[in-house]
Amino acid sequence: MIDKLAAIEEKYHELSMQLSDPNVIADQNQFQKLAKAHAALSELVETYQVYKQVEADLTTAEEMLTVESGEAALFLKEEITILKAKQSELTEKLRILLLPKDPNDDKNVIVEIRAGTGGDEAALFAGDLFRMYARYAESNGWKLEILSANESDLGGFKEIIFTVEGNQVYSKLKFESGVHRVQRVPETEAGGRIHTSAATVAILVEAEEVDVEINPNDLRVDVFRSGGHGGQSVNTTDSAVRITHLPTGLVVVCQDEKSQLKNKEKAMKVLRARLLDKFQSEQQQEQAEARRSMVGSGDRSERIRTYNFPQNRLTDHRINLTLYHLDSIIDGNLDEVINPLITADQAERLKNVDQ
Repeated sequence: MIDKLAAIEEKYHELSMQLSDPNVIADQNQFQKLAKAHAALSELVETYQVYKQVEADLTTAEEMLTVESGEAALFLKEEITILKAKQSELTEKLRILLLPKDPNDDKNVIVEIRAGTGGDEAALFAGDLFRMYARYAESNGWKLEILSANESDLGGFKEIIFTVEGNQVYSKLKFESGVHRVQRVPETEAGGRIHTSAATVAILVEAEEVDVEINPNDLRVDVFRSGGHGGQSVNTTDSAVRITHLPTGLVVVCQDEKSQLKNKEKAMKVLRARLLDKFQSEQQQEQAEARRSMVGSGDRSERIRTYNFPQNRLTDHRINLTLYHLDSIIDGNLDEVINPLITADQAERLKNVDQ
């Protein structure tokens, strides 16, 4: 591990030198590429430098202990104990930082939330999930844009699709795909009985045109008049767009914008993400069992979480995590759910490395 860390540190210093080169600075494309590579190594290198300092301090303290006695020796023994604990902590952190990075972690995402079993209550819950993710995005300084929304009569969503853009979005949200189950007394329930409903969440990597090559001849584009909720221009112009990808049968509809062009751009964004997700899933199918780590496969048919409102309880079934402040989590304080999922995934990957 030390040899690998030393090589990475050397590479980091080389990148630092290149970033100060006037010729590199003048070429913004190259500068941005090198700056991104430099930033990706910074935490690992900084941690390694702290580790080396702790190791040097530990060696010095152990050498001094051989010649000291009395109070000085006691002090050195305490210092050695602290330094060894720190060394162990840093070693574990370095092992995690050396794990292969998910190439999608830096990417933006498209989130699709759909009401499942439970009728109107499921649609209301889908609305609650959207607001939870919207508030979480706001707390992280991310940008959220709705691409398509199909509202229910009671104010929830039968389906809502939106983008989330910002720093490390996919790395935080990638474990949210799956079935989210809710247990609560619906507003429409006069008898006070607890109902169980569900909504599905899909986290798709936002694909660039270079990520997915789409042949225009493989597309059928239909335009029609928007329907449902809306203001001026709804039901008056052929602004809604339906795009069908003929080879796969995937269909995307977008009708939220007044402009047909904008609706087509949004629909193409969703189509690219769905195609990338489909292609990646097919490529990984052979390794399906290996992908099913402690936090699951990301399969959207898998029940991952239960939101129990009467008990103010959230349970993530993949890692047996139970928290009793659902009100805070549904208000967007998701880190206390997401961080344990990330930790569990890291532990599982470390286990695979050690085997």
